[in-house]
Amino acid sequence: MAEPIGSQMASRMLEHLLQYGEPLVRRAIPLALALLNVSNPGQQVVDALSRLSHDADTEVAQNAVVALGIVGAGTNNARLAGILRSLASYYYKEPTLLFLVRVAQGLAHMGKGLVGLSPYHTDKQLLSGIAVAGLLAVLTACQDLKATIGAKHHYLLYCLAAAMKPRMLLTVDEQLQLLNVPVRLGQAVDVVAQAGRPKTITGFQTHTTPVLMSSGERAELGTEKYIPLSPILEHIVILKPNPDYVETTT
Repeated sequence: MAEPIGSQMASRMLEHLLQYGEPLVRRAIPLALALLNVSNPGQQVVDALSRLSHDADTEVAQNAVVALGIVGAGTNNARLAGILRSLASYYYKEPTLLFLVRVAQGLAHMGKGLVGLSPYHTDKQLLSGIAVAGLLAVLTACQDLKATIGAKHHYLLYCLAAAMKPRMLLTVDEQLQLLNVPVRLGQAVDVVAQAGRPKTITGFQTHTTPVLMSSGERAELGTEKYIPLSPILEHIVILKPNPDYVETTT
């Protein structure tokens, strides 16, 4: 799930199952795609789920709509929001599908874009078992939507609360008071086994904390005035003053 090459290979295998699999297998494919791309609305996965949301099999379409919500959870993705709006007008006569579209729209704008569902943290090195359990509870229930979320057990969606976590990066001092410092935010680059000190991010922009971090992004401190107590800048980071820092006047 966290490894991009493995995720692409799994997506390709799911594409084959979609073409040649039995109806029961096809119904689980949108949910598998959602689990591979939680809070990460890449163009390919959104296109695939958008196509499946108009499938002839109603259960495939229902699962694809839920999957669109999980893939875009908390991202405020404009393209995904447009797809969900068009689905709402397309399925206005089908109450179950319309309910699922509204749920997906709520997930896409979750916490006004400040909260995500991704179970990974610490630069995608660690996995939260509790978050995965919450996601799997909902996705397992979706395999029989008519009897669970589509019927009287819609409260199972509350299991997603176990996976919710803030997407922002906050910097605080040693007294836990908010510090506004410049940080460079860009796409993460894999620098494993590279000699020297290669750049760990590319295409960065400089912002002042607090900042929102999307999937696949990494942050670096943009000043030498402070030293972070954590090697990875994510969520809440404590900074201490750098004793060797000399302020230069220009």
